[in-house]
Amino acid sequence: MKKFLKWVGIVFGVLVGLIVIALVGIYFNSQSRLTRVYEIPEEQVSIPTDAASIENGKHIFQFRGCEACHGENLQGMVYLDDPAVGKVISSNLTTGKGGVGSEMSDEDWVRAIRHGVRPDGTGYLFMPSTEFYYLSDEDLGDVIAYMKSVEPADNELPASEISFVGRIVMTLVKEITFVPAELIPHNAARLAAPEVGTTPEYGAYLAQSCHVCHGLTMSGGVIPGLPADWPPAPNITFGGGSALPTWTEDDFINTMRTGKTPMGKELRAQYMPWNSYKFMSDDELKAVWAYLQSLPKLEYGNR
Repeated sequence: MKKFLKWVGIVFGVLVGLIVIALVGIYFNSQSRLTRVYEIPEEQVSIPTDAASIENGKHIFQFRGCEACHGENLQGMVYLDDPAVGKVISSNLTTGKGGVGSEMSDEDWVRAIRHGVRPDGTGYLFMPSTEFYYLSDEDLGDVIAYMKSVEPADNELPASEISFVGRIVMTLVKEITFVPAELIPHNAARLAAPEVGTTPEYGAYLAQSCHVCHGLTMSGGVIPGLPADWPPAPNITFGGGSALPTWTEDDFINTMRTGKTPMGKELRAQYMPWNSYKFMSDDELKAVWAYLQSLPKLEYGNR
């Protein structure tokens, strides 16, 4: 019996040792990714000062979801606190107490928004720059002009942090990262933004953020990297399992304005950010509708 217990103890000790080694490896692997310094090419983006450009910047800031994350006054907030991911805390973007506005140069803003990279070259946690990398220089300049025009707001916040469970996830699941800078082709040439119009091409430009939840193909499915209680994204192509073939263009616009589908279903804004898309103009929503109609008709879940 003593011999058996001795062997049980040895096996248990070995298992504990292996677990400790694995956890230490996960920590240092994730830490090296969190502290990686990115070499970002210099980009000259003109920052306008006229009222029309600032107003357009506010419009873009609102419909692309920046306001929903950073607040109406750009004061920042605790956006998500989940042990499975960590704390997603949006920065105070103003020059007020606790804000980063007074510390950021125009070049810093470009790197932060377009590349998801801090002034020190490390990647921001959770900053969805994969959505903003393809913003045109004009639109990006207008957004920065708007942010610089906002009144100071005092709001001191801690930095975002990733939980150890989040570190495990991003180490073991290669498709998931909470450092979006890892996914951005920083040195690649960007395609020129399409001309403004109610076209599928311009709709694709406007709908970049939709890929985060609905996938690159827009066919929906379980959303990688989000908490388990988040619902899967629906298919928004016109393929199998999609409700869109029964909608009209007016139905789509009304749904984006009100958060209520033609069947009377209310969309939960914490999952489907219609409260950001409601700021889009009718022509912008028509362009997005034209883009969705142009997509290959895929079955649900072919992300």
